[in-house]
Amino acid sequence: MPTGTLGVNRGAGGLPSAHTSGIVTHMMYEKSHQAFQRARQLMPGGVNSPARAFGGVGGEPVVIDRGQGPYLFDLDGNRYIDLIGSWGPMILGHAHPAVIEAVERALRRGTSFGAPTLAENELAEMVVEAVPSIEKLRLVNSGTEATMSAVRLARGYTGRPMIIKFAGNYHGHVDSLLVAAGSSAATLGVPNSPGVTEGAVRDTLVLPYNDPAAAKAAFARDGQRIAAVIVEPVVGNMGCVPPATGFLELLRDLTTKHGALLILDEVMTGFRVAYGGAQSLFGIRPDLTTLGKIIGGGLPVGAYGGRADIMDHVLPAGKVFQAGTLSGNPLATAAGVATLRVLRDTNPYPRLEQLSSRLADGFQAAASGAGVPAQVGRCGSMMTLFFTDQPVTDWETASKCDTRRYAQYFWGMIHRGVYPPCSQFEALFLSTAHTDADIDAIVAAAGQSLKEIDQ
Repeated sequence: MPTGTLGVNRGAGGLPSAHTSGIVTHMMYEKSHQAFQRARQLMPGGVNSPARAFGGVGGEPVVIDRGQGPYLFDLDGNRYIDLIGSWGPMILGHAHPAVIEAVERALRRGTSFGAPTLAENELAEMVVEAVPSIEKLRLVNSGTEATMSAVRLARGYTGRPMIIKFAGNYHGHVDSLLVAAGSSAATLGVPNSPGVTEGAVRDTLVLPYNDPAAAKAAFARDGQRIAAVIVEPVVGNMGCVPPATGFLELLRDLTTKHGALLILDEVMTGFRVAYGGAQSLFGIRPDLTTLGKIIGGGLPVGAYGGRADIMDHVLPAGKVFQAGTLSGNPLATAAGVATLRVLRDTNPYPRLEQLSSRLADGFQAAASGAGVPAQVGRCGSMMTLFFTDQPVTDWETASKCDTRRYAQYFWGMIHRGVYPPCSQFEALFLSTAHTDADIDAIVAAAGQSLKEIDQ
């Protein structure tokens, strides 16, 4: 086995070298190293989001130059089959012609006006048509803004203080929700961030995901104080963890019975696992839904929406304050409309399901062939290869995964031209641009990488 903290030889600046296990991959990272060193002088940790920092796998991140279809290209010219898709939004692949054309057309008309545009209406109409539970919506700039605003609205509408969330569910870096969070908070070992005060989370109750008894007990004890339950219907931020049978239905029943709101955080799953989101797959009608990622087509967009009687409490129709100078930005709405139009008109979801099923089966077979205990969590075109011999159903079971082995696997995949999530606790995503040949290449790379892992 090669030497090095991650089971691979180390090159300049702590990056893995181009040679591992006797296989020369012809991948060099010198330009990435130089760019990252400069970034460290300019930005905390050299990144603008901790999910990019490779904190869960060690070494330095490769610096991306461009994307095309299912591929990423770094500054040194190395090509990777992309399995993160900008953490979900690139369901059509990178630089899709329809999206690029729409953005270019919008760009020539101006980048921002601070005033209403027709594009806002068009994007809102497409979302309302696709997601029956959303009667009205408000566009914002990110998933974090969407969840923050939905929680404030739930409290304002019900007049109650308490919010229930679930351990390992990540709802953005909102103070009241940044407790027992997944995503990069789990990767870097800081699920409770400094700067989040005791007062900010006093009215946040954290429960185990997929635990009906805990949810029932919480409502039996605090039902009259609970404003809302917010949940990822399919968790993507402790790895991909689908809901247990009946769990979402129970949350719907409990919130209805006790006069609380059910908020489905579909920032990741919206238009990803199905055109109507996870709620259409599981037959759940929430009171509020948060969206992001795909509805921006790769540009910064978020939204929250739901029942009209609830949404009409938002300023200026009501008194619950929320605003955003760049909300409904013309470029972002153009990209979102173009993306949703392609998804609506071409219905790629059966094909995505076929590719994703092949990939999940390939991962499981590769792990078995290498003698590496592993589980695959999947819903549609999002999935995770968990390094554990036990099913992953909640944060407790996810947290027991072997992150050291995942790091070794990650660098093995990078060397072989595949870009997986740089954390055991993030989901991967396929796009319509991926082909059967790409799936075969990914599975082959996984098989080789898994065989190199320290047993």
